[in-house]
Amino acid sequence: LALALNKPLYGVNHLASHVAVDLLTHEKDIRPTIALLVSGGHSSILQVNDITCDIQSLGQTVDDAAGEAFDKIARLLKLGFPGGPLIDKDARDGNEKAINFPRGLTQSKDMAEHEFDFSFSGLKTAVSRYLQATPDYVRADVSASFQEAVVDVLLQKSIKACKETGIDSLVIAGGVAANSRLRTVATERCASAGIELRTPPPALCTDNGAMVAALGSLAITSGRPASALGIETASSISPSIPIWV
Repeated sequence: LALALNKPLYGVNHLASHVAVDLLTHEKDIRPTIALLVSGGHSSILQVNDITCDIQSLGQTVDDAAGEAFDKIARLLKLGFPGGPLIDKDARDGNEKAINFPRGLTQSKDMAEHEFDFSFSGLKTAVSRYLQATPDYVRADVSASFQEAVVDVLLQKSIKACKETGIDSLVIAGGVAANSRLRTVATERCASAGIELRTPPPALCTDNGAMVAALGSLAITSGRPASALGIETASSISPSIPIWV
């Protein structure tokens, strides 16, 4: 398209674009912040020192992404797809304290190596075993208890990252950021910890063109050179994330 229209092409990092959507809803500039990026493909805690040139990965999932776990549990509960909004809706009729599902990588023995990493495979297995052992389970209670376990871990580690880095700002982005329970609990815990919370409206949480445009416009206004037409894409997360390609 760039070649056909004789227009410059700007390659941007997909993860950084999710964070950059904050430019459309809160601030013209993104000051240093911790970003919790949670979706079907990623679950990461990022330290955003400068959205244009300095984003560090503090932790990520070692197995399933949070959104992927929602989809798998929704399938076990025969709720359908996509699992995130369906479990969110079902959980509103349930008791989040009904079942004490495990919180992965939150024990003291895990923290040295995986302080800001996530693991949802054990939670997924625990839910599956519970369903097999409890034929008369209350589906809404399972949804609520599973969701609470995910939300608890995501926020435990995100707020810990804020405290340890001395950054008093948290941006939550990605498809799972639309989850109503995550937004409610994040509001409560951030207020208690003195952390500014910023979440995009649900319509801007999932992949969208606006987030790419937000980061792309920043590339132009900050004087970044256009990308080569033969740029290559990569989906991996490195300790230091390249913002532009």
